[in-house]
Amino acid sequence: MEKMNRGILTALSAIGIAQGLKILTHKKLTGNWDLKQAFTTGGMPSSHSAGVAALASYVAANKGWRHTETSLATVFGVIVMYDAQGIRRHTGEIAQLVNDLEDNLVKFSGEFPSFEYVEREKELKEILGHQPVEVGAGALLGIALGLISAKIENGKPKKHEDLELEE
Repeated sequence: MEKMNRGILTALSAIGIAQGLKILTHKKLTGNWDLKQAFTTGGMPSSHSAGVAALASYVAANKGWRHTETSLATVFGVIVMYDAQGIRRHTGEIAQLVNDLEDNLVKFSGEFPSFEYVEREKELKEILGHQPVEVGAGALLGIALGLISAKIENGKPKKHEDLELEE
């Protein structure tokens, strides 16, 4: 693991932790344990936001706020978070409307035998995006993890190879 890019490792860890936390938030909301929540989209906290915020804060802590890499990570992170709470959330709301419409068509076709309708085997997935609070929670989690990761890395004594690269 010493050779792996720590920024990538930090971002992926933030995503994994956020996905794991979805199990706990689902338990708190429903009273039921559901390990499948770790593999779902949507929900609290946003793992997309956690990952991009972890990467951006990690880069900022190591390179500084004025560095181009920080700008890239931050701008792409904002785009991802906007998409998660905007477009993806609205897509989920549209999927819910389509599923409701199909349920009504099935009911309607039962009441009128001359109306033929073949029901789909699977409903559209409705939980795709996030509410703004879920994105915010993911971002705060990611920022904390990114700063912790940078602090841990910067607290380690540097190896001879690392010192040569800096010169």
